[in-house]
Amino acid sequence: MPTLLLTGFEPFHTHPVNPSAEAADALDGLELGGVRVRSALLPVEPHAAAQALRGLLATHPPDAVLLSGLAAGRPQVTLERVAVNVMDFRIPDNAGRTYRDAPACAEAGAPTAYLSTLPLRPILAAWREAGIPGDISNTAGLYVCNFVMYHALHHLAQQGRAHVPCGFLHVPANAAVALAVPEDRPALPYLPQSEITRAVRGAAEVLAGHLN
Repeated sequence: MPTLLLTGFEPFHTHPVNPSAEAADALDGLELGGVRVRSALLPVEPHAAAQALRGLLATHPPDAVLLSGLAAGRPQVTLERVAVNVMDFRIPDNAGRTYRDAPACAEAGAPTAYLSTLPLRPILAAWREAGIPGDISNTAGLYVCNFVMYHALHHLAQQGRAHVPCGFLHVPANAAVALAVPEDRPALPYLPQSEITRAVRGAAEVLAGHLN
């Protein structure tokens, strides 16, 4: 059976949970349109995340890759159009490190950027039909989410598997993340975790249909 690799991230910064991890965990093992979802949790540290991701892509090569992470402050789910070869962290990663104007991939000849190979417009259309607000984002940031998207696409290209649909989906805060914001800080927009999971599942279902 074809497989779809779905990744989320562990909690980071001041967030007590990561809604991308909760969605990935909820969908792990599901069969969607003849495609099996296999979920994994990535660390919020670029080099450890790259190592884990390469292992996942090499051990059981997936037929599609849907990466996901938290973009606290965004009001809706967003599909990332592009990943760039830059790291510039506003906050430390979970290893306590920050990077400024550093390459995500220092290999000679590494491209400046990769475009998502997900069916972006069909996923948007499916969300809207299901009553889920969503959009396409033209920046995945310069933190670990962008790094992971870049490395997934780079690894697939290096392995001659650029035909494998691959890209990144950012989810907004859930209630637990929003409630953890101190009272003297601006409130975060959020969606119930059930809606976040429904959005990720909807994207996975479109990918499954794309494979078939």
